[in-house]
Amino acid sequence: MATHAIEEPGAGAWVKTRRFMLHEVGHVLPPTIYFFLGFNLILFTKRMILAEHLIQFGGFLVATTAALIVGKTVLVADKLPFLRRFDYAPLAWPILFKTVVYTLLVFVVRLIEAFIHYVAAGGTVGGGAFIEHTLGEFSWYRFSATQLWIFVLFLVYVTASELSNLLGDGELAKIFFTRRSSALKSTRRARIRLLVQLSRLTDQHPLEVLRDPASAPHRELASILRALGHAGHPG
Repeated sequence: MATHAIEEPGAGAWVKTRRFMLHEVGHVLPPTIYFFLGFNLILFTKRMILAEHLIQFGGFLVATTAALIVGKTVLVADKLPFLRRFDYAPLAWPILFKTVVYTLLVFVVRLIEAFIHYVAAGGTVGGGAFIEHTLGEFSWYRFSATQLWIFVLFLVYVTASELSNLLGDGELAKIFFTRRSSALKSTRRARIRLLVQLSRLTDQHPLEVLRDPASAPHRELASILRALGHAGHPG
């Protein structure tokens, strides 16, 4: 009995740790996969353009590393409280705000990664040596193109993420992959009609009447609510 009592807290801690790790991996995996595909698509396009001029170009490892950097950045950024600043504003505001924040944070993380590689390669720390080294290899064209594509990819990612949160967990995936568009339009029209009926019912009858189970308005209210529940879960 004593042994069981000693092992149980450890087992509980392990379960919590495992759940936490699975949650974090599940959180970081979608943006990593998305940017992995996005960066490699850009890389593939660049490779085809250069192939026309008989120029060989690699970069798969760079694109993969960049996707991992973005995934880590999203994981850290989503923990920042100020990222929720415009959550209750019109949808355009949180989308643009989060896109800009993510883009800036990726730039900072890329700079830190470059500094780590610089130090690992034996670079001098202090005296502005890293800045001088970076500016010596700096290209505005490459920098602008990279940041522009990161911004555009984040804009698409954040828009999809905000729409998914607005519609509810898994609802956006159902709209895209499981529900037929005709069924979706029919469901939306039915919900609008029911909401109009509900609004009229609440305007025409006081709350006391609607609460009375023996009243006709109460039965109509219950019928509308059941219909709304059915329209909200069409399968």
